[in-house]
This record gives sequence, C-alpha cells and structure tokens, in this order.
Amino acid sequence: MSYITWLILGCSGIITGVLAGFLGIGGGVVLVPLLVFLGYTPVNAVATSTLAILITALSGTFQNWRMGYIQTKPVLYLGIPAILTAQLGVYLTTKFPPYLLLASFGCLLLLNIYLVELRKQIVSQSKTVKAGTFNPVISRLATGGAAGILAGLFGVGGGVIMVPLQMLLLGEAIKVAIQTSLGVVVITAVSACIGHAIKGNVFFVEGIILGTGGLLGAQLGTRFLPKLSDRVVSLAFRSMLGILAISMFWQAWNSYSQLSSRR
Repeated sequence: MSYITWLILGCSGIITGVLAGFLGIGGGVVLVPLLVFLGYTPVNAVATSTLAILITALSGTFQNWRMGYIQTKPVLYLGIPAILTAQLGVYLTTKFPPYLLLASFGCLLLLNIYLVELRKQIVSQSKTVKAGTFNPVISRLATGGAAGILAGLFGVGGGVIMVPLQMLLLGEAIKVAIQTSLGVVVITAVSACIGHAIKGNVFFVEGIILGTGGLLGAQLGTRFLPKLSDRVVSLAFRSMLGILAISMFWQAWNSYSQLSSRR
C-alpha cells in the first residue's frame, strides 16, 4: 500500500468521523464507495468498513456519553436485535453480485431521504414532536433489526435507517435520534465485523487507518451537533444521502458493464 493510499485513507477517516458524530451514522455510506473506488471488491469494502465504523462510532459515542447526550436503555433496546440480524446481513453479502449490492445501497439511501422528509412533514403539521403511533416495542425491534441487516450487508453502522425510523416510529427529535443511533452503531459494527472477519473478508490495516482517522473527526462532529438547528442537521443529512446515492448507482453501472463485457 503506497503512502498516497495511506494519506487518502487517513483523510477519509477524518471526514467520515465528522459525519458519524454530526449525522449519527457510522460512516460506511462514505467508506464503502471510497474503498470500491480504490480497487477493493464490494465484499471486502463492506467488511473493512465495519471495522473502521466500530472504531469511529466508539469515539463518537464516548463523546456523547461524556457530554450527557446519550441514554443507555434506548441504545440497548435497538442494539440487541441488531446483534442477531447483522449476521444475516453478512450471509447475504456473499450471495449478492457486486453490481446488485451497490445498486441496492443506492436505493437504500434514496429511501432514507423520503423517510426523513416524511417525518419532517408530520412534525410541521403537528407543530410538536409527538410519540409515534406504532407499538414502541415492535418499532424498536424493527428498527434495530433493520439496522443490523444493513450493517452486515452494506458495511454501514445502520444509522442511515435508524435515524429516520426513530423519528417516524418513535417520535424522536432528529438530534436525539442521531445521538441514540451512534450508540447502536457500536453494537451493530461489533457483530458485523466479527461475522466478516470469520469469513476472511476484513482488511485490518486499512480498517484501522480509516478508524483512527475517524477518532478525531467524530470528536469534532459530536461537539458541533448540539449547537446546530434541527433544520440545518436535517438538510445536511438529506443532501449527503442524495449525493452518495448518485455515486453508488454510478459504481453499480460500472460494475455491471465490466461483468457484461467479460461474457
């Protein structure tokens, strides 16, 4: 691995760390496309991303806990079902062709833009943030379970789905949802990383470099989040998802074109 690659990985880790603390995501939505761009297979990119996410999310969660912005029970309610479903995601990763894995990731990002916008409309109509109309136990099981599958399948911490679902189903404000999400990301990343490591999919050196860079970035992100308005955070979250969705569809098309040319 060249020094330029080391530098790219380190800087990318810092950027994803900021996103982790700022937006409540593990950073996989950035790391996976980056690793694919650098020449890693989608499966290895997904697996390596889980290790980097684990390191980054630990940093951001510790900062949130130290500043009193995180509660243990909501994190555990979402994290426990995610432990089991993350292994299902790891299994499915090996069954998806690369282009389908990337295209599905892009669709996931677009879905989350819709969910965040839907919750925004509900809040604006009611003028206040009210509790979700769904059973809270089922809502937490569904949210945590979905996050676990995404962690194993796509190499994301699960924050891309947890934040909008917590807002929609549990009636949480976006900043509270982000802070809780980042704590759950630690649990999903541990489960997914272990599953991928057993299968030999994780590149540990690259993952550690990305995760170490994320340590600094996560500290910055968690410090800035409480000072920003919900409107700014929501806009940043949806804008990032849109940009990354376009990137993933482009990667999927390239992967499909290369596969077709070999036939």
